[in-house]
Amino acid sequence: MTGRQSPLLESVASGLERLRIIDAERFRPTADLAWPRIVTGLAIMSKQTADLAMVGIAVGTAGTAGLAFALAYWEIVLMIGLGLSGGTVSLVSQNYGGDEPERASVVVTQSVFLAIAIALPLAAAFVLFAESLIGLFATGPGGLETDGVGEESLVHGVTYLVLVAPAVLFELLNLIASRTYTGVGDTFTEMVVRAGGALLNIALSALLIFGVGMGVAGAAIGTSVSTGAVTVVLAWGMVGRSYGSLGMEPSPVPISRSSLRLEPALLGQLIEISAPEIGRRIAEGFVVFPLLWIAATFGPVIVTALEVGRRVRSLINSVNWGLGLAASSLVGQHLGADEEDEAGAYGAAILRLATVVYVGLAAAIVIFAEPISGLFVSEPDSVAATATFVAVAAISAIGLGIDGVASGALLGAGDTRLPFLASLVGRYVFAVPAAALALLTPLGVVALYLALLLETYVPGGINCWLFNRGRWKAVSRRYRPSAEVESG
Repeated sequence: MTGRQSPLLESVASGLERLRIIDAERFRPTADLAWPRIVTGLAIMSKQTADLAMVGIAVGTAGTAGLAFALAYWEIVLMIGLGLSGGTVSLVSQNYGGDEPERASVVVTQSVFLAIAIALPLAAAFVLFAESLIGLFATGPGGLETDGVGEESLVHGVTYLVLVAPAVLFELLNLIASRTYTGVGDTFTEMVVRAGGALLNIALSALLIFGVGMGVAGAAIGTSVSTGAVTVVLAWGMVGRSYGSLGMEPSPVPISRSSLRLEPALLGQLIEISAPEIGRRIAEGFVVFPLLWIAATFGPVIVTALEVGRRVRSLINSVNWGLGLAASSLVGQHLGADEEDEAGAYGAAILRLATVVYVGLAAAIVIFAEPISGLFVSEPDSVAATATFVAVAAISAIGLGIDGVASGALLGAGDTRLPFLASLVGRYVFAVPAAALALLTPLGVVALYLALLLETYVPGGINCWLFNRGRWKAVSRRYRPSAEVESG
């Protein structure tokens, strides 16, 4: 923090403490970890949001609908990466907090091996089966094939999916590196690299979309090139190389020749923690497929409106990239040091903070929903439909904020199975059936609004209850460095 930032930070800390939201002494390390991650989240999520806006201007709703279909598959990639890197941050933070940096380095190596094994077949599937994958959205009662721009939307979706395929491996590796830095308490380095990558993505996409006239293809190429550039820069620090005077730091748990080996015990722990978290994340991401399929029955305008609402919600949820990861890291580090009460206090305080922040952000977005929608679409009917989805998505983001911090705290303890079930229940027992009412009842598009709300509030409520229950403290004892000493 600079001298100019410190008085502001102290003022905010004192105010939050007076309101009994979070103690000042806990807010400071939380803020130090969270704000760079929030900027990182904004950088990552803004790439697709900016692409959507630029494609909307250059191509129209046919392009944005096609991009929405392709981004549904890209979101699965992102969710797999977040799930895998969630296991990484849990084990890295506990081992680093338990003064076992060499063991943490081996954890990072196992994560890289898994990322490569997952990414290569996914990228191949995007190239080889793009038409079939995008074509899934064209089937069904009243699907896009009945609309005049349906075929054009599908072509745009296929184009994006094929050209973004190389970025699959890059993005998974980037998430591993980012979460490693978070696990050791350094969120500044990843912020600088990710923010630079986002700016590069927007610049390249703008050049290729408007300057060269490549449309959706330009957006995909911009994403692939910029994501690869981020991988190169992060890899420099992840092998322990110095960034010089840039203010960024090499990883204190670097990948080295000694760590480049398979370690069955740690690999097993990583899979044990990551598998439910990957499942939870995929459950979060996959729910967009039935939602988009149902939206497609109402035409590309509603598809675009739904996607814009979800993208705005993703930008709001950048706060969770910071607060959720701060909860994971701080809870994990205090558990690694056998300080269970302090870990619980941090998790509860960050949960209160997230609730307050998300309520404020949601209110602001609701007030400005119409001008925000005008950045993506121009026709009056499209603006009205999009504004409603933006407002509903903003309100649903409050549940997402609660869910993200509560599940983040549980993740820091290595407790990922029940949050996975909570995600399944919220999205597939509540949200998808609610969305189906759009086709089965006169509710129509209103059912999609209900689905967006249930998608976040149900798992958020369950995970909040799981955190308050406290079982996660016992779960964490299996993964701490002290557990290996006792078993040995």
